Amino acid sequence: MSILGPLSVIFDLDGTLVDSEPHYYEAGRRTLAAYGVPDFSWAEHERYVGISTRETIADWRERYGISAPVEELLAVKNRHYLELAATATRAYPQMRAFVELLAAEGVPMAVASGSSPEAIGAVLAGTGLDAHLRTVVSADEVARGKPAPDVFLEAARRLGADPADCVVIEDAAPGAAAAHAAGMRCIAVPYVAAQADAAGFATAGLLLRGGQAEFTARAAYAWLTDPTRHP
Repeated sequence: MSILGPLSVIFDLDGTLVDSEPHYYEAGRRTLAAYGVPDFSWAEHERYVGISTRETIADWRERYGISAPVEELLAVKNRHYLELAATATRAYPQMRAFVELLAAEGVPMAVASGSSPEAIGAVLAGTGLDAHLRTVVSADEVARGKPAPDVFLEAARRLGADPADCVVIEDAAPGAAAAHAAGMRCIAVPYVAAQADAAGFATAGLLLRGGQAEFTARAAYAWLTDPTRHP
């Protein structure tokens, strides 16, 4: 147990630890273009922020009338994404500092993401975050993606942690809602500023409306260690 007691911290990956959404958008644009859907816009992409890749693709098939199987589309999108992610995925500097600060204190940590296991592994390895974040859960490994709590509950199980002792770091409203459903506290750092008033964020213990520009490792650590702010 760390000097902070039974605390464990579970990070979302995309848009939270790393700035990977532009890669996901481009992978999605290329995939949809190949199946006859041109001009997929960033605004259209934003509606899928925080939703698992598999569930995103299931919605695409219905929305755009694509007949190809989910597994085929998933393979194509993941291939495009891995090609992009391998070149340059940037970890947010203050998030990296936060991970390093928690690691120095011996706090157990995990990543719980809607991305595929291959994508998560590639990004963590490419950014060097895998040195501290070795417990990883993909939504592909659980029954339901966010906003269901499954991925966070599985992360807590693998850490050997009580959900009540876990704090989730999230950038998307479905993820914040999933943390609440899992019985976990949440620091919310909205990737899309215009979504800061989304219902999913209402239950966050700490909502940083300015997103990554407002997040600092020291302030997040101070919130974690301030007994007056949460149980």
